[in-house]
Amino acid sequence: MGELSKTTLKLQLLQLNCHFTWTSTEKVSELDEIEERLYDQLEFLTTKNKYMVHNLLSYIKHLKGDYPEAISHLEKAEEMISESYTDKTNSKYLVTYANYAWVYYMLEDYEKSNIYLEKVKSIYKEHQLSLHDNIEFSEVYGEQGWFLLKISAKNYEKSKECFKKALETEPDDPEWNTGYATVVYRKEVIDSNKYSSKRNESLPLLKRAVELNPKDSVVKALLGLKLQELRQNKEARKYIEEALEQTPNLPYLLRYAAKFYRKGGMIDEALRVLKRAVHCIPNSGFLHHQIGLCYRQKMNRLKRSQRQYDVSNDEEINRLIQNAIFHFEMVLEHKKMFVFAHIDLANMYIEAKEYDKAEETFQKAFNIINLTAEEKQQIHFSYAQFQESCRKSEADAIKQYKEGLKIPENAIARQQCENALKRLANRMVKTDASDAYGFSLLGFIYKLNQNKLKAIEYYEKALKFDPNNEEYLSELCDLKLNVG
Repeated sequence: MGELSKTTLKLQLLQLNCHFTWTSTEKVSELDEIEERLYDQLEFLTTKNKYMVHNLLSYIKHLKGDYPEAISHLEKAEEMISESYTDKTNSKYLVTYANYAWVYYMLEDYEKSNIYLEKVKSIYKEHQLSLHDNIEFSEVYGEQGWFLLKISAKNYEKSKECFKKALETEPDDPEWNTGYATVVYRKEVIDSNKYSSKRNESLPLLKRAVELNPKDSVVKALLGLKLQELRQNKEARKYIEEALEQTPNLPYLLRYAAKFYRKGGMIDEALRVLKRAVHCIPNSGFLHHQIGLCYRQKMNRLKRSQRQYDVSNDEEINRLIQNAIFHFEMVLEHKKMFVFAHIDLANMYIEAKEYDKAEETFQKAFNIINLTAEEKQQIHFSYAQFQESCRKSEADAIKQYKEGLKIPENAIARQQCENALKRLANRMVKTDASDAYGFSLLGFIYKLNQNKLKAIEYYEKALKFDPNNEEYLSELCDLKLNVG
């Protein structure tokens, strides 16, 4: 095949809708962790759509340069489609054939690449379509939705749109309904953790997914968790127990059941379920994180009991702290970029009075690349608390609270930084009515919250007691110019 033909082939491959064209120019991060999770899914999940897992594994093997394994996974995907979908197989092959075409292109086997490109084209022709028509099949949108859902939470919005498009032509497909309900539910969980918002778009979607796919115990558990969140506890428990009865040893179900028990205050029950799940998947960072959270919750209960009833539980509290530390450390062995596990581990080191380890863990969290705004805010807030309470460094704490507040994402951690900064500033001016720094901090808070008149008022007070401060004067000038 000549150079011109090779170029033409590449241009046509770029029109295909598959894993090789779904990603941006960024490299998929945490490949080892994703790959391990996918192999667990092949072992434990019972679904006809395991071919999609093989397709994604093929793409990951390509990223690692292991082309024989990439082809092996595509062969398994092709075999699974032919075995499971005897009624309408052709469109199910689209992504697999497109991936084949790309893998062979990467191997510079342009003849085979073109063979699979032609197979994709022939499926389009059967539907009186061509690659140029920019019309896609529900199977392609659905598989893209699952791909984006599995790779990263940053893709959830795009994943949601893919499932919506898949459902436009196949509104009763159980797999696409489950995917759509799952991604909407996960987005709501993330948003509620960030903003304390309570959205319930997922509730009817989860109910429909359960109705269309009653054998899917995992989506049943998600419905139970959503109902628990809405305080419909009796109905929630019914779905959790039904799911556990269906697949009592499925790790993906057990982790959600444990979350249900933990949120319901049934910590020992949650631990029992989690230990059963981690026996099946010992390297699961998610499971170890949940176990760590359970031990932390038990520790907090005992500490409250100790204060309330003036009883000594120090030995048991220390045991729980060490258990939590062990499991949070295990999380980071397998999920090195899990920001909130770093924060949880650092805070548990603080409980153990291992301050140097806490410092080291916070610094590792700060050094994680591609942190989200919310993650940065949470690290700044937690690190500021550490500086204020343990290091007794109010100046360093203020610096961190200010950094968290500067990030415009209006998440819970930003509000926590603001509240802490206000508390310190108000204490300063209450202790000393001429404390210019305290007034400047209040001016800083109001400026970032776009309350310019209040900010001007406090910077003027700061300048009154420190008239030669260039920073306060500069802030005041900028504010008055903006107001003007």
